[in-house]
Amino acid sequence: VNLWAHYYFSARWKLSSAFAYYYNKDVPDIGQYSSPEYRITLQGIYYFHKMKYTLFTRMRTEFRFIRNAEEKFEDKYRYRQMIKYIKPLNSMVLRKGVFYLLSTEELLFQPNAKTKGVSFFDRNRFELGGGYLITDDIQLELSYVNEFIPRDDGNEMYNAVCVTMTINNLLPNIRKKLFTGQSKAEQED
Repeated sequence: VNLWAHYYFSARWKLSSAFAYYYNKDVPDIGQYSSPEYRITLQGIYYFHKMKYTLFTRMRTEFRFIRNAEEKFEDKYRYRQMIKYIKPLNSMVLRKGVFYLLSTEELLFQPNAKTKGVSFFDRNRFELGGGYLITDDIQLELSYVNEFIPRDDGNEMYNAVCVTMTINNLLPNIRKKLFTGQSKAEQED
């Protein structure tokens, strides 16, 4: 569960913060113990708006509080740097009814890692996929994600299919519908 707050400082800069809770359940088959996590995130996104594509870079800092095997919460800090490319297919800009391609490359760093076998460079994530804007504020994405995790006792690699649904401007749209509905009702009276 993630709760985000965004502030558009300018057309090129978006500043965000989040509070999240991750429930990592006990799965003995893969060596995972129950380790819930609370996460506070601060990030800045810089957009390079072009007519035929959008390119942006995201700088994200995460303060993570994860329960360990002794059932005590450990604090961990992680920095993430990502670049994302979005190319509309049936339009020049992203809007309702547009299909698009996307690609991301993200590097994750974990300074002062407490976990054995974890270096400063935590992992690399690559994503390739596509999306569709159902409305101007609701989009659905399907992508392939490859995650490479270097470790002292052997590197790990994960491949996954990711489905993402994004809803933008939720509260302003609800407010707009409520107030528009009231004014029409008042006009009918």
